[in-house]
Amino acid sequence: MAKATGIGGAFLRADDPERLYTWYEKHLGLKRQNGCWTFEAAEQRGPAVVSFFPRGSDYFPVRQPAMLNFQVDDVDALLDALIAAGVEVDPKRERYDYGNFGWFTDPEGNRVELWQPV
Repeated sequence: MAKATGIGGAFLRADDPERLYTWYEKHLGLKRQNGCWTFEAAEQRGPAVVSFFPRGSDYFPVRQPAMLNFQVDDVDALLDALIAAGVEVDPKRERYDYGNFGWFTDPEGNRVELWQPV
């Protein structure tokens, strides 16, 4: 039987896509190529994850249909840089045997998760 072999991308609507691209590039160090961000397999530090949440879950805002999760190399340093830049950052940081997590809110009000795999 044919099967899925990985995540091909994430597609989100934005009020001002160009502004949002520019903001993420500035604050997360992303670089656009062919109109989008590409994360090469060799750069991935952990697996890509797909997880379904109940509609009423408070893990991310109920009004938000999806949440981005970016793999990062140093979650604490990145969150501290976001705070210094005036970005709304959740003070909660979580540590597990599979990695460290933190959250921020982007200019369009989306809660975004950062994950530093072990």
